[in-house]
Amino acid sequence: MTSAERDPEFENLLIYLRQNRGFDFTGYKRSTVMRRVSKRMQSLTIENFEGYLDYLEVYPEEFNYLFNIILINVTTFFRDSSAWEYIGEQILPNLIKNKKTSEQIRIWSAGCASGEEAYTLAMLTGEILGVEEFRQRVKIYATDVDEDALKHARLALYSAKDIQTVPDELRQKYFEIVGNHYVFRQDLRRSVIFGRHDLLQDAPISRLDLLVSRNTLMYFNSETQGRILARFHFALNDNGYLFLGKAEMLLMHSNLFIPLELKNRIFTKVSSVNIRDRLLIMANSVDEESNSRFSRQFRLREMGFDTAPIAQIVIDLSGILVMMNEQARTLFALSPKDLARPFQDLELSYRPIELRSLIERAYTERRPLNLTNVERYLSNTEMQYLDVRITPLEETSTNFLGVSIAFHDVTRYIKLQEALQRSQQELETTNEELQSTNEELETTNEELQSTNEELETTNEELQSTNEELETMNEELQSTNEELQTINNELSDRTAELNRTNIFLISILRSLQTGIVVIDSSFNISIWNYMVEDLWGLRIDEVLGQSIFSLDIGLPVEQLRSPIRDSLAAKKQFQEMILDATNRRGRQIKCYLAITPLLGIEMQGAVLMMADVEKVKSMISTQEMEERQQQD
Repeated sequence: MTSAERDPEFENLLIYLRQNRGFDFTGYKRSTVMRRVSKRMQSLTIENFEGYLDYLEVYPEEFNYLFNIILINVTTFFRDSSAWEYIGEQILPNLIKNKKTSEQIRIWSAGCASGEEAYTLAMLTGEILGVEEFRQRVKIYATDVDEDALKHARLALYSAKDIQTVPDELRQKYFEIVGNHYVFRQDLRRSVIFGRHDLLQDAPISRLDLLVSRNTLMYFNSETQGRILARFHFALNDNGYLFLGKAEMLLMHSNLFIPLELKNRIFTKVSSVNIRDRLLIMANSVDEESNSRFSRQFRLREMGFDTAPIAQIVIDLSGILVMMNEQARTLFALSPKDLARPFQDLELSYRPIELRSLIERAYTERRPLNLTNVERYLSNTEMQYLDVRITPLEETSTNFLGVSIAFHDVTRYIKLQEALQRSQQELETTNEELQSTNEELETTNEELQSTNEELETTNEELQSTNEELETMNEELQSTNEELQTINNELSDRTAELNRTNIFLISILRSLQTGIVVIDSSFNISIWNYMVEDLWGLRIDEVLGQSIFSLDIGLPVEQLRSPIRDSLAAKKQFQEMILDATNRRGRQIKCYLAITPLLGIEMQGAVLMMADVEKVKSMISTQEMEERQQQD
C-alpha cells in the first residue's frame, strides 16, 4: 500500500467526494489523484488535505474546479490517426458486413470528454453507410462523468483550431460554419446520444458492436481496471470490438479479450456461452477466491426468482431488461432472446400501460409505485386485470441499480366483484322501478289537473306578452326618431367643422409668414408651407414632434426660455432676430415673434418666423409698385 493510500486525511477527502457529489475516486490511481488535488491546493495556498476538505464545505462551487483538474479532458478529432485509419478501413467495414441491412449498429464511446471522439466515429461510419442509412441504423452512445464536458459535447461547437486534424473533405461535409465556429451537422447529431455515466457505479450499455475507451483505463488502479473490463466484456456482442488508447494494454485480462491489432490497441472479445456466464465473469473480476460460492448463490437466487408465483421482470439503470421469471415469460410471451434488449423496444414497455414514465417517477420519488386494476386486452371480448408494483432497487442511499416490476393477475377477483356489483345493481333497479311506477300513477293524476290550470295561465301570459310587444314597438319608434335627430345634428356640426378647417387652412396658406403652433408639451400642431420652404421639413415629418428635437438650421434651444414665458402667460408678445441657416444652406437673419395661444381650451404658443432679407425685398418691391402706380 502506497503512502497515498495510508494518508487518512486524503482518504477522508475521497470519502467526502463520494458521499456528497457521487464521484468515487477510490478506484483511481492514488498517486495520480493526489498529484492533481495537490496542484489545485497549491493554487489556493492550502497546505493539507484536511484544510482543503474544510474549504470544500464552505465553498461548494470549488467542486467544479476540482473535478476539472482530476478529470483530464484531453481529446481531439482523429487522435492517433493511424489507429483511426485502421478502424475506418478494417473494423467498421467488417462490422457492418456481418450485420443484416435492417440491424442497428451500436457504438459506445466511454470517457468521451468534449465529444470529438464520438463525432469522429460518426464521420467514419457515415462515410461507409451514407448519411441516410447512418441516421436510420447507427446509435453512438457517448458518456463521461464530467457534466461540463458533456454540455460542451452536446453543443458540438468547435473552433477552427479544434478541427485542424479533420480532413478538409470531411470538414466540409460534416460541419457547418456559424460565426467563427464549426458546428457538427444537426441531422446526424441526433444519432449521437450523450449522457453521464460512471464506469464504476453505473450499469454498462449492452449489445454493443464497438466499444471505444481511449486513455480512460490508465487513470484507474489494476483492481478497478479489472472490474471495468468485466463490464466492457458484458456490454459487447460476441463479435464486438474493443478500441483502447495508445497507453493501455490488457496483458492481465487475456481471459476477457485477445488482441486483434496490438499496435493500434484493438481487441476482440473472448466469447462466453450465455448471460449467466457473462454475469459470472463480472463477479470473477471482483473476487476470484469467492467465485464458486458466488456461482452457487447466483443460481439459487435465479431459481428462486424464476419460480416465483407472480410475474416479475428486472430492468437495469440503463433501461436494459436483465431478468424475467417464468410467469413473466408466459404472461407476456417473452423469450430468452429478449434479455439484454432495451426495455423501450419491448411491447411490454407501453402495453398494457406506459411503464417508462412510471419507472422514471419511481427513481425520482425514490419509492415503490402501486397501480391497481390495470386493464389488458387479451382479445376483442376478453379482458385481464393486473396489479402492478414498480420498485426501485437501491444499492446505497444515493445509487440505484435498476427497477423491479411485478405483475399480479387479479382478473378473477375483479370479475367476481363485478358480478356481485351487477347483482346488487339489478336488485336495486327492480326496487326502484316498482317505486317509480307507483309514483308515476300518482303523479299522472296531479299532472292532468295542473295541465288545465297551466293552459289558463298560458292564455293570460300570451295576452300580457302581446301588450308588452306593442309597448316596445312604440318605444323603438321613439328611439329611432331621437337617433335620426342626433344624426342630423352631427352632420350639421361636421359640415361646419369642415368649413372652419378649410377657412383656417386658407388663412395659413395666404400668410406670407411661417406659422408654427405648439402645445403645452412643446409638440408641433401646425406647420405651414412657408415653414416647410424655410427649413425643408414637411408637416408629416414634424407633426407631434417636440420643436426642440428638430434638426434644422434654427437654434431652437434659444427659444426654450421665451416659449416657457409665453406658455406661463408671463409675456404676451416677444420678438427676436436669430442667426440661422435655411434649407438651402444659406446664412440668414430669422425674425421670430412668439405669442401665447389665447381663447381656446388648449394651451400653447404661436411662433411666426420669416427671412428678414426676404421680407425687406418684398417690402421694397411693394413700395416700387406703389410709386409706379402714383406716377
